[in-house]
Amino acid sequence: MADRGKVLVLWTVAIVMIAIAVSWLVYVAQGALLLVYISVLLAIGFGPVVRAIERHPVQRGNRALPRWAAILVVYLVIVAVLTLAGFLIIPPLVDQAQELWRHLPSMIEDAQTFLIDHGLLNHRITLEEAVRNAPGTPGSAVGTVATAVGGMVRFIAAFFTILILTFYLLVDSDALFDGFGRLFPREARPRVLDASRKIRTKVSAWLNGQLILAGTIGTTAALGLYLLGVPYFYVLALIAAIGEMVPVIGPILSAAPAILAGLSVSPKTALAVAVFWIAQQQVENHLLVPKVMERQVGVSPVIVIIALLIGGSALGIIGAILAVPTAAIVQVVIQEVLDERDRDSS
Repeated sequence: MADRGKVLVLWTVAIVMIAIAVSWLVYVAQGALLLVYISVLLAIGFGPVVRAIERHPVQRGNRALPRWAAILVVYLVIVAVLTLAGFLIIPPLVDQAQELWRHLPSMIEDAQTFLIDHGLLNHRITLEEAVRNAPGTPGSAVGTVATAVGGMVRFIAAFFTILILTFYLLVDSDALFDGFGRLFPREARPRVLDASRKIRTKVSAWLNGQLILAGTIGTTAALGLYLLGVPYFYVLALIAAIGEMVPVIGPILSAAPAILAGLSVSPKTALAVAVFWIAQQQVENHLLVPKVMERQVGVSPVIVIIALLIGGSALGIIGAILAVPTAAIVQVVIQEVLDERDRDSS
């Protein structure tokens, strides 16, 4: 009896030590694990498209495409779409951007005049004065630039890591899927595989929902700014569409250049742009996002809003981006657990 108690104590201590070690490892490698999680979500999202292309027979021989070729087709289609969009958007975008750059000093001047007239600024601030009065020393400025460059290098490295890891996850998806199912008892595997299929469907729908939201916001922004007589609406609408892909902070950052462009016309136009942006974001946050995600992903609006709040608080921008697919995965898992409990109780 005493020996059994000692064994139980040893097992308890071992489990606690393993839990501590795993928690420490997760904390230390949280950046790498986040990249892996993003790659897994992308692989799940692109999986149905890859499988549809893979099942399409090759013209010669009636043979199916290899998995790696189907993945490359998806990558090439994405690159082709982006390239085509670039050819259609970049020429007028460059023209408007150059015009915006030429008029930027006068726009800043008009903004300072507006602020001075309303007692919000004491005197005009020249570029030389702004640089001279900037906080920090030249050494710290150099450090800031170095930090920014280092952050850009890390972003590029993370982007290509996700790209490559997603490719290999898609290549080995069947083996990984079967291996994951074998972790569970044989009688539970059908439920696990069914839940996994539901998760794949929801994550793929989430990617479609993100594209729908970005397109909707970009289109409405272009139309609204055009009707308000704001110049450079082409550029500003593209910024709004890109900002929509970054929850919470993205719309705020995209509003600043739009309001500044409106101020170049008149203070009333700037105010109208600010009101339009606030109204658009209110509709987007409380109606468009919940409804689109409910329709596409099958997650209720309440869960979407709560997930965005929790994800943004926990991991900032990345957490807000990953909030909805994570909520969809958690919803499927909880639903399966509750269904299993109901079956056991009956």
